[in-house]
Amino acid sequence: MRVTRCTATKILPAIVLAALLETAAGSAAAQGAYPAKPIRWIVPSGAGAPGDVVARTIGQRLGEALGQPIIVDNRPGAAGQLGLGLAARAAPDGYTMVSVNAAFAIHESLYPKLPYDAAKDFTAVTQTPSSPLLLVSHPSVPVKTPKELVALARAKPDMLTYGSSGSGSPQHLGMEMFTSMTRTKMVHVPYKGPPQAVADLLSGQVALAIAALSATLPHVRAGRLNALGVTSLKPTAFALDIPSIAQSGFPGFEVEFWMGVLVPSAVPGEIVNRLNGEIVKILQTPDTVTRFRDQGFTIFHSTPQQFDAFIKAEIQKWAKVVKESGAKAD
Repeated sequence: MRVTRCTATKILPAIVLAALLETAAGSAAAQGAYPAKPIRWIVPSGAGAPGDVVARTIGQRLGEALGQPIIVDNRPGAAGQLGLGLAARAAPDGYTMVSVNAAFAIHESLYPKLPYDAAKDFTAVTQTPSSPLLLVSHPSVPVKTPKELVALARAKPDMLTYGSSGSGSPQHLGMEMFTSMTRTKMVHVPYKGPPQAVADLLSGQVALAIAALSATLPHVRAGRLNALGVTSLKPTAFALDIPSIAQSGFPGFEVEFWMGVLVPSAVPGEIVNRLNGEIVKILQTPDTVTRFRDQGFTIFHSTPQQFDAFIKAEIQKWAKVVKESGAKAD
């Protein structure tokens, strides 16, 4: 058949249209098949840390629900910024998730430069189980309550030391909030993680620490540490005999080591909602609730919108603490 100029002008648009329709159909099919391959869950901390425990516990069930394995990828380093930067640069196709905690909100005001933009690079999925915190002291420190601690710190400014799991961690800024609120001065001693900070507290190398309840309560029960108060507004169900710092004369004091899940910002909404729905269902199953509570976690979950609003409020809250305390990243 001879193809004239007139015939070509009619055929070419039809070919282009057919190609576009085929591409659109393929894209729709790919979306409908999600997930079609394993999903990577980046955890910006080492194995055994609270975020790692949560990711592995949920990840196993999530993989079963989605029909694809969830690969937990531990990327510790730079106070969690290494893993978050990696997640921010990942393709927004729903195949990369990342764990965050309260440090994510703190770092926005504590560090002048980050390898990601918290407001632009991520989309919230849901909050996940969190770990209560406890203000504890070595038995050699002659205090039993937050008020007694304040009196001693005022009498001996810069004499008391406190350990944390690292500069910019909730444990660090939690104490900065306390010293700012009480107008006291103490010396921060940062460690590379919670185990090292608690170990030096037990040996008396540092006087105080705010640390996870799961890491400190057994030592309190054994008499190796003194519990001064929990950092939630009310006593936690795990230790109803220990009053909160807020109830001990410092109303409004609250530090929660919350955790949650984000994905890159341009992930389609239907995928975000699917991940949210599956994770929330997992968190509501009785055996998952029991498993987390046995490990000292408080159960939380939320919609993407609720978690997004919560993170924004936390960023504002910690920005005020950083400004008022003059806290710096060591």
